[in-house]
Amino acid sequence: MEIRVGMMNVVRELTFEVNDDEADQLKSDLESASVAGDGMLWVTDRDGRDIGLVVRQLAYVELGVPGDRRIGFATD
Repeated sequence: MEIRVGMMNVVRELTFEVNDDEADQLKSDLESASVAGDGMLWVTDRDGRDIGLVVRQLAYVELGVPGDRRIGFATD
Protein backbone atom coordinates (compact mmCIF):
# COMPACT_ATOMS: atom_id res chain seq x y z
CA MET A 1 0.00 0.00 0.00
CA GLU A 2 1.28 3.45 -0.86
CA ILE A 3 1.61 6.02 1.92
CA ARG A 4 1.88 9.74 1.16
CA VAL A 5 2.83 12.09 3.99
CA GLY A 6 2.70 15.87 3.89
CA MET A 7 4.76 17.82 6.41
CA MET A 8 4.12 21.41 7.51
CA ASN A 9 6.37 24.00 5.85
CA VAL A 10 7.77 21.41 3.41
CA VAL A 11 6.88 21.64 -0.27
CA ARG A 12 7.46 18.00 -1.24
CA GLU A 13 5.54 15.10 0.16
CA LEU A 14 7.08 11.86 1.36
CA THR A 15 5.94 8.75 -0.51
CA PHE A 16 6.75 5.18 0.45
CA GLU A 17 5.11 1.76 0.38
CA VAL A 18 4.33 -0.68 3.17
CA ASN A 19 2.92 -4.20 3.02
CA ASP A 20 -0.88 -4.30 2.93
CA ASP A 21 -1.11 -6.16 6.23
CA GLU A 22 0.95 -3.44 7.98
CA ALA A 23 -1.20 -0.52 6.76
CA ASP A 24 -3.90 -0.88 9.44
CA GLN A 25 -1.24 -1.08 12.15
CA LEU A 26 0.43 2.05 10.76
CA LYS A 27 -2.90 3.88 10.79
CA SER A 28 -3.55 3.04 14.44
CA ASP A 29 0.08 3.89 15.35
CA LEU A 30 -0.32 7.31 13.70
CA GLU A 31 -3.55 7.99 15.56
CA SER A 32 -2.15 7.02 18.96
CA ALA A 33 1.10 8.94 18.36
CA SER A 34 -0.90 12.02 17.40
CA VAL A 35 -3.08 11.84 20.51
CA ALA A 36 -0.10 11.19 22.79
CA GLY A 37 1.95 13.97 21.19
CA ASP A 38 4.96 11.73 20.68
CA GLY A 39 7.99 13.30 19.06
CA MET A 40 8.86 10.65 16.47
CA LEU A 41 7.07 7.73 14.88
CA TRP A 42 9.32 5.21 13.17
CA VAL A 43 7.96 3.34 10.16
CA THR A 44 9.65 0.53 8.21
CA ASP A 45 8.82 0.57 4.51
CA ARG A 46 8.53 -2.37 2.11
CA ASP A 47 12.26 -2.23 1.28
CA GLY A 48 13.28 -2.39 4.95
CA ARG A 49 14.23 1.29 5.33
CA ASP A 50 13.35 3.03 8.59
CA ILE A 51 11.57 6.36 8.19
CA GLY A 52 11.16 8.75 11.12
CA LEU A 53 8.14 11.04 11.11
CA VAL A 54 7.93 14.05 13.43
CA VAL A 55 4.35 13.71 14.62
CA ARG A 56 3.82 17.41 15.46
CA GLN A 57 4.84 18.41 11.91
CA LEU A 58 2.40 16.12 10.05
CA ALA A 59 0.02 18.01 7.78
CA TYR A 60 -1.72 14.96 6.29
CA VAL A 61 -1.28 11.24 5.73
CA GLU A 62 -2.86 9.50 2.74
CA LEU A 63 -3.15 5.72 2.67
CA GLY A 64 -4.08 4.10 -0.62
CA VAL A 65 -3.11 1.79 -3.39
CA PRO A 66 -0.48 3.11 -5.81
CA GLY A 67 -2.07 4.52 -8.92
CA ASP A 68 -0.60 5.04 -12.33
CA ARG A 69 1.17 8.37 -12.50
CA ARG A 70 0.51 9.94 -15.84
CA ILE A 71 2.64 12.58 -17.40
CA GLY A 72 1.34 14.91 -20.06
CA PHE A 73 -2.14 15.50 -21.33
CA ALA A 74 -3.90 12.22 -20.59
CA THR A 75 -7.64 12.01 -21.10
CA ASP A 76 -10.03 9.35 -19.88
